[in-house]
Amino acid sequence: MMSVTPTTELRELLDELKKLAALPLEQATAMPPGVYTSDALLELEKARIFGRQWLCAGRSDSILKPGDYLTYEIGTQPIMVVRQEDGDVRAFANVCRHRMMRLLDGIGACPRKRITCPYHAWTYAIDGKLVAAPYMRDRAGFDMADYSLANVRCEVWEGWVYVTLDPDIEPVAGLLTELQDVVADYRMADYVQIVQEDIVWNSNWKLLTENFMEGYHLPVAHRATVGAHFPVKDTQFSQLPPNAAFTYQYFTKETTAPVGNAHPDNTRLKGDQRWTSILLTVFPSHMFALAPDHLWYLSLQPIGCDRIQIRYGAALAPEVLAASADPDKMKADVVKFLAEVNAEDRFVVEGIGKGTKAPLSKPGPLCWLERENHEFTKYLARQLIGELN
Repeated sequence: MMSVTPTTELRELLDELKKLAALPLEQATAMPPGVYTSDALLELEKARIFGRQWLCAGRSDSILKPGDYLTYEIGTQPIMVVRQEDGDVRAFANVCRHRMMRLLDGIGACPRKRITCPYHAWTYAIDGKLVAAPYMRDRAGFDMADYSLANVRCEVWEGWVYVTLDPDIEPVAGLLTELQDVVADYRMADYVQIVQEDIVWNSNWKLLTENFMEGYHLPVAHRATVGAHFPVKDTQFSQLPPNAAFTYQYFTKETTAPVGNAHPDNTRLKGDQRWTSILLTVFPSHMFALAPDHLWYLSLQPIGCDRIQIRYGAALAPEVLAASADPDKMKADVVKFLAEVNAEDRFVVEGIGKGTKAPLSKPGPLCWLERENHEFTKYLARQLIGELN
């Protein structure tokens, strides 16, 4: 794990973060601008957060058949996630054991359930074992069993594929135990993905995380799409366990909302659940809005202080697709609508990013609707503050 040499500026910034995290919400402010603009802090985030935590690579239903794969990156480490013959999902370093060529790109299916390097045709089975290495039999002592792809920890929780470079971190299911009952009735593992895209925004990853976690901006920033259908004052929060690896809130939608209410064929959600959505963040950067009829998600990583790598996707509840007379059109309509919502968010998130660089910018007090933002501040403080190497 890479180390970060502390500077006076970094120590002062972490001290500010520590003091802010210790405040109750009623006295808390947004985080100071330096949290979003400091290159030294970003390096610390890469080392202590993204190099150690579980990150969401996507949906397991996007790789249904043996040999189906999706690719992901944790920092500079390319990863492939591959469906196995027994139905399990495994992850490997997406790097050939010969000359370190990247093996796979995007999402797809391995031809003949083989992974072949495009450089020298070293070939691997979908379980990572080397099965062909042209002309290498002439090398004394060469044994293909010694050159399997490097394993990467991978776990599936409720339809989400998580990967990590930390061999010792607690399993995802253990970290998210308290969330199990919260999401169980929605059965989100059965939702069917309709879109997955990788995009880049010009802002800091924490600003997008904070934007996703609060409904305060909905009636304003999203007035043309979803904002008019959210009774924001009805937002509810639950008591979180100490040092939680997640945060969430409940919110409802009016019956006039274009998306977000249970389909008549949905028999698993009862009463208020039928028009209640859950906004969840699994720290550090997996966020998803779970509604009775759909979900959409973001999984973030920093490219730089002012650039975010985003994996974005959306899925529909199975009964919604089953009841549609024209599923393709419905999918296209939902994708188009959510793209409009994303565009509204991009406008404000990139605008805030510019604002954090302004010399006269100072953070203001938080609203009660921004409670999860303060939870995020506490999470960052827990991960980043300690003895610096």
